[in-house]
Amino acid sequence: MLTPILFFVFAFATVSALLWSAVQLWQVEENPLEDRLAELQSQSASPGVQFRRRHRGRGFLDRFLFVISHIPGMEDYLNDTERELAQAGIRNRQALASFVIGHVAFMALMLGGMFYLQRGNPFSQKFGGLVAAFLLGWLLPNQILHRLVRRYRAKLQEALPDTVDLLGIVLGTGLALDQAMTRVAEEMEYIYPELANEFYTVVMQVRAGQERQKAFAQMVRRTGLEDIKSLSAMILQSERFGTSLSQALKVYADALRTRRRLRAEAAVGKAGIKMLFPIVLFILPALFVVTLVPGLLSVLRDLKGGIGAR
Repeated sequence: MLTPILFFVFAFATVSALLWSAVQLWQVEENPLEDRLAELQSQSASPGVQFRRRHRGRGFLDRFLFVISHIPGMEDYLNDTERELAQAGIRNRQALASFVIGHVAFMALMLGGMFYLQRGNPFSQKFGGLVAAFLLGWLLPNQILHRLVRRYRAKLQEALPDTVDLLGIVLGTGLALDQAMTRVAEEMEYIYPELANEFYTVVMQVRAGQERQKAFAQMVRRTGLEDIKSLSAMILQSERFGTSLSQALKVYADALRTRRRLRAEAAVGKAGIKMLFPIVLFILPALFVVTLVPGLLSVLRDLKGGIGAR
């Protein structure tokens, strides 16, 4: 009687931790300017400075990161996870701790659920199930995060051609680069909010006193896209050598559309190969059953009738 009660208490605590982590992870930031400046300071710091910053935390989440960062190899995991969260568009300061807590709680839920389901089995049978539950609990949140990163990058790639075109047009009217990026971010806020947010972040970092080159380099690290890396290099080179940026952006927007068309054509070309496996596995067996089974049944009936007549 005690074991089911303990399991349900454990499950309730785990689900509560997951829900709390999700709320902390997706909550809206109350002060965008303060969060932008904090992000600027954190991204411009070296890994060693980031490690020392975890020592100075005063809240529960900061203390939690401080404790687990002492585990061997955990600091690299925290840095990689923080970078992937940024590349997925999740930028609030509690995102890393909330994701790690949710990750640990999900693994505990998987292990506890598997242990409860196999409570009457011997240890040799429990071991395989516990290993499978541990692997599922470890890999599934990471796969979800990777999918969020890919989806965020896809949205950025979709927004780039139109946004670059608009940026070139705005620059052609005589506005400075920061003013043009702010104007483009305002115009694209409801159409392409992801790229508008990236532009707004760069402008805020430059206004906060950071060098433009570092601000664009951080945008490249946040997104991880080669197209944005090329765009940043083009803007910086045009600013350095004094060339016409609006004309260069127009040419680059056409190149982006060409790349997008080539990617679509490549995806169409790969679709036939990807469909080969489900066709062979699912469609062909059903086709064989529909076409061959009636004939086989007819032959079997004829043979059975012939044998009965003899």
